Amino acid sequence: MMIRRVAMIEPRSENLHIFSRFELPRLGTVLLATILRERGLEAEALFMDRHQLIARRIEADLAGVSLITATAPAAYAVADDLRRRGVPVVLGGPHASFLPEEALQHGDYVISGEAEAALPMLVEALNGSRPLADVPGLTWRDGGTVRRNPAGCHVADLDALPFPDFSLLTMSRHRRMGSFLLGGSIIPVQTSRGCPFDCSFCSVTGMFGRRYRFRSPQSVIAELRRYDPKRNFIFFYDDNFAANPRRARELCQAMIDEGFHFKWSTQVRTDVARDPELLDLMVKAGCQTLFIGFESVDPAALAEMRKGQDVEDMRFAISELRGRGIHVHGMFVFGFDADTPATVSATVDFAIRERIGSAQFLILTPLPGSEFHATMESSGRIIDRNWSNYDAHHVNFRPAHFTPWDLQFAQIQAHARFYANGQVLGRLLRGRIDAFVVGVYAHGLNRRWKWHEREYLRDLRRAFARRPSEGTATA
Repeated sequence: MMIRRVAMIEPRSENLHIFSRFELPRLGTVLLATILRERGLEAEALFMDRHQLIARRIEADLAGVSLITATAPAAYAVADDLRRRGVPVVLGGPHASFLPEEALQHGDYVISGEAEAALPMLVEALNGSRPLADVPGLTWRDGGTVRRNPAGCHVADLDALPFPDFSLLTMSRHRRMGSFLLGGSIIPVQTSRGCPFDCSFCSVTGMFGRRYRFRSPQSVIAELRRYDPKRNFIFFYDDNFAANPRRARELCQAMIDEGFHFKWSTQVRTDVARDPELLDLMVKAGCQTLFIGFESVDPAALAEMRKGQDVEDMRFAISELRGRGIHVHGMFVFGFDADTPATVSATVDFAIRERIGSAQFLILTPLPGSEFHATMESSGRIIDRNWSNYDAHHVNFRPAHFTPWDLQFAQIQAHARFYANGQVLGRLLRGRIDAFVVGVYAHGLNRRWKWHEREYLRDLRRAFARRPSEGTATA
């Protein structure tokens, strides 16, 4: 059978979290569908929950299913359904890249790493134009033998990639990109890949490498011209938008010179505050919100994760950004070996005292591909292998200074404290309308999460709560 029709699929996360209401796909499926369409194939991209994907009964000559660890069970269910109906499946994305032999149990092929070159080559191989052994990063069955090709190179010239065509994307309830979120849409745009930092809990470098690769400002501007500033909010998907300050300044200046009036957000490190010229340009170019991984206020925990920042860096960044009217969304992580109940409480105190606009308190998660996963695996500390729970909201390992239950309870209480009614109202009284709206939403979400996860919480407490004489927390 010749490959003429390809469906690129990403199952949605099935768990509740602070971004649940925003349906944002990762860019891989849309970009790969665009590349295949440009090569003359009929291609579509789908971003739905597993039940919608299975009910849709997708018809294709080849289906590509992309998965992160938390969506692996849903992705495998979709892949199994496709194969039962005779549709060949190739799996990819971070989780499949790090565990290709597991993924191969649910597919015919697995591509590890960046697939922009490998997937078209796989199509050529299946159409008889080249051997499977030529496809970089491919894992497949050759008779009764599992074969794994050497990994391919990362895409060196990001400008050479086409712009993702969101007209190929169908989302939940068959809604096209651009038909949600107050009549407009959030548009994901990626301007770089890779990260040279070596945080122990992160799997980004394993997927995209430790060398930053950047698109030129000209390429980014050309992509932004496709969207309407009146209807589209831009989310730059970069792991660190300001990794190269000079290039970030050039891009912001180009957006200003172009006369764009987009509102946008992105992720940065605290070191962005050391460049006031860049911050001023970001504000002028339309930056509204910055997502920053503060992680912890405990020096020992920061050293353990190799974050390369301290508490004064955090305070300075918050002050500089708040002074320019930028909403700061702080991300914190609990569960490092250095963490104790006291350091966790101090971290929440810091987030409240510094008056950041919104926050997530996440649980350290042993994601495959990370150094932390390897450490927990080798030491026998992993307690949960249900990949659905690897979403940074569930405890999957034995912490050093908590029971698993106590760590879970500490995370729940952190959100309860930060988004308490008095804290949320205080943000309104200080004129922080954006923080107030997020706070109202997050306060309700914390309650919904506990209800949604009531069986998980019950089982975790029964298995790991302290004996009554030691004092048991209640959620």
